[in-house]
Amino acid sequence: MACLCKYCHWRRFHAYRADSIDSSNFTPKETTMPVKSAKSKPKKEEPVEEQPVWTYRGYHLKTSEFVTAMVHLFRAEIQRANVWRQRLDTTTNWAVVVTGATLSIAFSQSNVHHSVVMLNTLLVLWFLFIEARRYRYYELWSYRVRLMETDFYAAMLVPPFHPSPEWAENLAENLLTPSFPISMWEAFGRRLRRNYYWIFLILLASWISKIWLFPEAPKSLAEFMGRASVGPVPGEVMIGLGIAFYIFLAVFAIATVNMTKATGEILPRFGDETAPAALSMEGKHTGLRALLVPRRRRRQLLALIITDKADTVSNRIMTDLKRGVTAMQGKGMYTGKDRSILMCALTITEVHNLKSAVAKEDPKAVVIVSPAQEVFGGGFAPLEEK
Repeated sequence: MACLCKYCHWRRFHAYRADSIDSSNFTPKETTMPVKSAKSKPKKEEPVEEQPVWTYRGYHLKTSEFVTAMVHLFRAEIQRANVWRQRLDTTTNWAVVVTGATLSIAFSQSNVHHSVVMLNTLLVLWFLFIEARRYRYYELWSYRVRLMETDFYAAMLVPPFHPSPEWAENLAENLLTPSFPISMWEAFGRRLRRNYYWIFLILLASWISKIWLFPEAPKSLAEFMGRASVGPVPGEVMIGLGIAFYIFLAVFAIATVNMTKATGEILPRFGDETAPAALSMEGKHTGLRALLVPRRRRRQLLALIITDKADTVSNRIMTDLKRGVTAMQGKGMYTGKDRSILMCALTITEVHNLKSAVAKEDPKAVVIVSPAQEVFGGGFAPLEEK
C-alpha cells in the first residue's frame, strides 16, 4: 500500500513528470523580439561651408583661423614690446644708480675732484644714446600693437567704429619691410624730456655745489673759476663748456617737441572726443582717428608692364587690384614690333597681386617695378592740402 504522506506524494509527482517528457523531442520555442518600427528622424541641415578669407597655393584660411592667427600675432608683438620696454627701464636704472654712486663719492670726501661729476655727466649722456636706440626698437613693436588695437579689436568692440582701410596695408608692409617708425632725433629728444633732463639738472647742481662748497666757500669769483679748472684747462673754459652743453640740451629738447611720429608708448590723449572719427572734407582724419591713425607714409611703387594684350591685362588689374592703369605705346627695338606699356602706381603689398593678375592674362609680359618718391591723387595722397 502506497504511502500517502506529503513527501512521498511529491517524489511520485516529479518522477512521473520526468518519465512523461521526452527530452529528444523537446525543442524550445524561439522567442522573437518585436521589431520596433524605426521612426524617420529629420535630416539635419548640412552647415554651409564657410568661405575662406585667404587662399594661396591650395591653402585656405577661414575667418576663425584668421582671427586665431591675429590673436597669436598680437600676443607675440605685446611680448616683444614688453621686453624692449623693460630694457628701457634698465638703462634708466643704470643712469640713476651711477649718478647716485658718483654723488655719494664726490660729497663724502673733500679731496675728491669735481671732474668725477663731469665724467658721470658724459656717462649718463651715453646711457641716453643707448636708450634712444632701444626706444626706436620699442616703437617698432608697439607700432604694430597699436595698429591691431585701434583697427582690429576696437572695430570689433564698437561696431560703428570702422577700421581704417589702410591698417592692414600698413601692418603687412611693416612685417615685410621692417623700419623704425621714428627717427633717432625724435627718440633722443623724447627720452631726454621724459627722464634724463632731470638727471642732468641734478648733475649740474651737484657740479656747481662741489666747486663752491669744497673745501670751503670761495671768497671771490676768481677763486671759484680757479677751482673749476681741470688740469691745464682753465676754469673759464670749463664753465663755458658746461653752459654750452646744457643750453644745447634745452634747445634740443624744445626743438623735438613737435616730432610726434611715435604712436606706441604714449596712449592717445582722448580729451573730450567721444564719437568715432571720420574723414573730413579735405580727406584728412579728424577727431579720435586723427590721434590713432599712423602718420607714417606707406612705401609706394611704380610698375611698368610691357604686353601685347593691353586691354585684357589692364582690365584684370583694375578688377583685382582696384588700381588705375595708363597705357602708352612703345616699340621693341630688337623685334621691331609695336607693344603697349601699362603704367600703374601701387604699394609694396600689392606687388604679388599685380604679378598674378598679369600672369593670368599674358604670361609673356614684362613687369618692371621701381620705387616712387611720392604718388599724389587717385587713391593716394591728395594733390593739394587745404
